[in-house]
Amino acid sequence: MQRPEKLEQLLSEAKTGTGRIIVLTGAGVSAASGIPTFRGPEGYWTVGSKVYHPMELATRSAFMRAPEDVWSWYLYRRGVCHRAEPNEAHHAITRLERGLGERFLLITQNVDGLHARSGCTRERSYEIHGNIDFLRSAEREGGPVSPIPKSIETTWAKDRRVTAAELEQLRCPVTKERGRPHVLWFDETYDEENFRFESSLSAAEEADLLLIVGTSAATNLPIHVAKLAARCGAAFIAVNPEPSLFTSQAERLPRGVWLEATAEAALPAICERLLQTKRLG
Repeated sequence: MQRPEKLEQLLSEAKTGTGRIIVLTGAGVSAASGIPTFRGPEGYWTVGSKVYHPMELATRSAFMRAPEDVWSWYLYRRGVCHRAEPNEAHHAITRLERGLGERFLLITQNVDGLHARSGCTRERSYEIHGNIDFLRSAEREGGPVSPIPKSIETTWAKDRRVTAAELEQLRCPVTKERGRPHVLWFDETYDEENFRFESSLSAAEEADLLLIVGTSAATNLPIHVAKLAARCGAAFIAVNPEPSLFTSQAERLPRGVWLEATAEAALPAICERLLQTKRLG
């Protein structure tokens, strides 16, 4: 697990490459900001006498059946995200982008927008599960993505129900069709237009280093990115306090290492070392 010599070697080797340095993040990066995990007990949602599990609400079928319930839940979660602030892990990743420039790419599963609020640019960020601050038409697969209107409250109480008037405000402003949260639901698949599927895989093929932080490999595209990057010879660093598919993969690879640590504890030093190797190179 903790192998400082191997970690130092992998970070030092990064200065010789010209390929991507990819940071792949999950919910563990935002844990120190106070955002509850999607699958944890805080994710449950009660409407009257009905208690929903997140995987029941985070589906297109649930939205088509009960759009008011789904929107109310997402607007509450959006309020939780707005109350949170970026932590040291987010800021470290932002410094890394500024130092590396075009070599840097962030692939994030987080929809909370904290990477952008810490300063990461949208040009070098792939939000592969969407962003809770945006919406798009519910009547088509693709289509334009728009910010949720400023008229919609960001301080949303947990028992607050979206109104018919607010649902009208949540229409797609371009197509005028019924709007939906711009997130990837459990009964949907990745695509390029909304979730940068092909772009993520192409970047993985060009990676010199894949730094995977705060994710347990529960979704499909990150697993493919990790497998492809490893197959193409990228160095592989997994940062997570608990074992996972990614930490096991890192332990098996000749050029892999697992750091058993939280994102906010480990990332500042890792990112600074990468920037030092860049300057030394």
